[in-house]
Amino acid sequence: MAQDVSKPGENLRINGDRLWDTIHAMAEIGPGIAGGSNRQTVTDEDAEGRRLFQKWCEEAGLTMGVDQMGTMFMRREGTEPDALPVYVGSHLDTQPTGGRYDGVLGVLAGLEIIRTLNDMDIKTKRPIVVTNWTNEEGTRFAPAMMASGVFAKQFTQEWAYDKVDADGKRFGDELERIGWKGDEEVGTRDMHAFFELHIEQGPILEAEGKDIGVVTHGQGLRWIECTVTGKESHTGSTPMPMRKNAGRGLAQITELVHKIAMKNAPNAVGAIGHIDVYPNSRNIIPGKVVFTIDFRSHELDRLNKMVRKLEKKAPKLCKELGLEFSMEIVGQFDPPEFDKNCVGAIRDAAERLGYSHMDIISGAGHDACWINRVAPTAMVMCPCVDGLSHNEAEDISKEWSTAGAEVLFHAVVETAEIAG
Repeated sequence: MAQDVSKPGENLRINGDRLWDTIHAMAEIGPGIAGGSNRQTVTDEDAEGRRLFQKWCEEAGLTMGVDQMGTMFMRREGTEPDALPVYVGSHLDTQPTGGRYDGVLGVLAGLEIIRTLNDMDIKTKRPIVVTNWTNEEGTRFAPAMMASGVFAKQFTQEWAYDKVDADGKRFGDELERIGWKGDEEVGTRDMHAFFELHIEQGPILEAEGKDIGVVTHGQGLRWIECTVTGKESHTGSTPMPMRKNAGRGLAQITELVHKIAMKNAPNAVGAIGHIDVYPNSRNIIPGKVVFTIDFRSHELDRLNKMVRKLEKKAPKLCKELGLEFSMEIVGQFDPPEFDKNCVGAIRDAAERLGYSHMDIISGAGHDACWINRVAPTAMVMCPCVDGLSHNEAEDISKEWSTAGAEVLFHAVVETAEIAG
């Protein structure tokens, strides 16, 4: 049977050593204190990392566009320049104590695609655009996936600009200060498809001994900010029956959240993360506790059912303790189902290259989850050691990064179509 010339042959491989060296060169900018990275969004370190990425891209012959959210679009022209481009990328910003691979792998694997095409003198019909989305992490300026959310019209640009960090600095001001506020209107680019490579950030692929995760769905998310209100009083002189201890409400709701998540496992998860206790003094019974519940599932009905169960049970638990309870959804997105054709291109690439693979659901949010709303989208995942991420000890092997990037290369190039 004749080979389909529109698809790259299995002999076409990326330069895994070059990709690995590029990843670790980027990690020298904004180094952490324990071997990881601290390159938070719109900091001076972020600006320096962007400049290095720009330099590498321009050396590879790419031209740059930057939108008003600071997202970088690095374009390799196709033989049909008016054809809709294939986009590929992720993010270069990190957590304060982040690893070297979260997000960075997806951006620099996109660059490696271009370098490999240049090495082999292969042209594609469609342009390919390597993308660095601004503020995916959301650690300095909430929420996460901010620029891709504005691109997909889930947030307004003005709302994003007005977000402040712990020091009261505005996102829009900081973006302008570091020199990466572009002129291009956000969300005006049309995409033929978008692909994102990412480390799994979970333990499944490593535990199953698989090289590649073919991401079929992402988890939907509900962040619920809860307030339990009691009465501040002296821990030593207030009789036990007369106490209105907001901390007891937190304790019981913590167990309620666990029970709700366990009842819906394995297709859902839930936990309490952020907690503020007031007045947070050793000898004062807490009068108020504010905390955030994180529920996730790839099934929308199940996700909404979990929220309703909380809404029904938590006020009753608090009332029995003489406490008041209120809740507000402060962050949410519905579960994305990725494009079947793009997912198929990833699965076919893994098969063609001989990599072991399995379908997987992304437990974390990614820029692809928002872009999926405006363009056909899919994700590739590679394992990470012990499933550890958002931690300076985050680790992957060079072989895993190479496998993920090669599958990404084949899926992107097949979608962009090799020029005859």
